[in-house]
Amino acid sequence: MSALDWLGGEAFAAFGQHVIWSDMIGNTIGLAALALGWRRSIWSWPAQLLSGLVLVAAYASAHLSGGIGKQLLVIGVSLWGWRQWQRGKRNAQDGTLAVRFATGRERTVLLAGTALGTLAVGGLFTAVPQLSWNPWPDAYIFVGTLAAMVAQARGLVEFWFAWLLVDVVGVPLAFTSGLAFSGFVYVIYLALVLWGMRDWWLRSRTARTGAERAPLSEGVTA
Repeated sequence: MSALDWLGGEAFAAFGQHVIWSDMIGNTIGLAALALGWRRSIWSWPAQLLSGLVLVAAYASAHLSGGIGKQLLVIGVSLWGWRQWQRGKRNAQDGTLAVRFATGRERTVLLAGTALGTLAVGGLFTAVPQLSWNPWPDAYIFVGTLAAMVAQARGLVEFWFAWLLVDVVGVPLAFTSGLAFSGFVYVIYLALVLWGMRDWWLRSRTARTGAERAPLSEGVTA
């Protein structure tokens, strides 16, 4: 039996749902990647890369071409995000990655890009039914994942909001596609997203307050 055959095999069954190895392993690694992202660890990116490689097999077994495309995109963006975090701005206090809220222009670009991208990908999936049996939700998750990863690579708090919006559609789609473990993990993602959102939000406020106080402190010292 080849590794691909094994990854496509059933790991266990519970409550009428059949969980395959690639679905379970890939999403467990993806869960770890999100937790590492919350901790602002650069290891979040290689974990996302590995998760994407394994989940390609999971989506192939479910005949979700859009999901396969999404994971290939995850692999590519993970390499870029890894490089971005290596070069990113650091907090002076502890050397961790500095996070912030997006500017108005950045938010506009993210929202417009996500909307236009979803329309384009959804139109493609609709025109070529072989690519996805559920084109619009698949397109929404495909493009939403890209938007979330781009925001994460730039250290933007909006990264968590993007993942929250992806989860809203991702949970029911995973269950109806027969990827039960993906659906279960998406539920855990939701808890991590809310936790991570709070942490990055507070850290962005702390960094902004410190930046505002710095000139005053320098003036007093002088």
